Amino acid sequence: MRKNNLICLGIESTAHTFGCGIIDSKGKIYANVTDAYTTEKGGIHPTEAKKHHENVKDKVIQKALNIANLKLKDIDMVSFSQGPGIAPCLLVGMRKAKELSKEINVPLVGVNHCIAHLEIGKLMTKAKDPVLLYASGANTQVIAYDGGKYRVFGETLDQGVGNFIDHFARYIGLGFPGGPKIEKIALNGSKYIELPYVVKGMDVSFSGILTNLKQKFDSGKFSKEDLAHSLQETIFAMLVEVSERAMAHCGKEELVLGGGVACNKRLQEMCRIMCRERGAKFFVPPNEVLVDNGLMIGWLGILQQNKKEKDIDIHPYERTDDIVVEWER
Repeated sequence: MRKNNLICLGIESTAHTFGCGIIDSKGKIYANVTDAYTTEKGGIHPTEAKKHHENVKDKVIQKALNIANLKLKDIDMVSFSQGPGIAPCLLVGMRKAKELSKEINVPLVGVNHCIAHLEIGKLMTKAKDPVLLYASGANTQVIAYDGGKYRVFGETLDQGVGNFIDHFARYIGLGFPGGPKIEKIALNGSKYIELPYVVKGMDVSFSGILTNLKQKFDSGKFSKEDLAHSLQETIFAMLVEVSERAMAHCGKEELVLGGGVACNKRLQEMCRIMCRERGAKFFVPPNEVLVDNGLMIGWLGILQQNKKEKDIDIHPYERTDDIVVEWER
């Protein structure tokens, strides 16, 4: 293994995306390739998503190596998402990572998917000690470093914001994934329709809002466009509120976005306005690392290269604040 500059191949497979990223310990990006499972009806079917990952994994990894102009023997370590995530999907990534690690005889590191979002955000934006608004399909958390761990200062009490948006998108016939489609039709919404605003302390809840939206849609009195517009204005205001409160509580002056929902331009705009009014700094990484990707897994693998694993396994229900931060921050 190289001592000065390690090259890590990271594998992401927590949910609908199988990704492979290649990055070195100086932060140089070699490749970041993804292939996502989609469906016109229903959400993520674990068995179907697993089949998708099995079908594309070798192609995605080889494409990443080709883009990086590297051979497998050039890789110094392999990392993979241990969790949280959908167990059948996680297993595909772990097994492939084990296979590669054994084939080229390099260290294997399992990492936390949520923390990977935060660390790649810090790398790409140069933020130093931020609050992370992590808004994705299954996860919605406000995270900040305190006392040796990344603590969760606020989170969803029921479902992730992305799953909530996808659920409503499917209900009105837009298919999966629904986030980009809701964002697009919301641009044509001109009327704000009052919806429940559910912030409980530092936490948020979406299930009641979803029921209310369905009822309004079924009534036939409101357009899809106005409902999409109102959905975004309401739930993003909730997320911005708890993020600002976390920044005040922690005394931090930086906000970084992470997760696929963070690609939404309206959410970015609302966060930017809040930070400007606070005199704080706002950072949003490129879309390719906001969505699930292997690059962030590779980078956290490098940060955790000295992690001692007694057993390499998946952890579908692992929480952000389960992880002790032993790497240099």
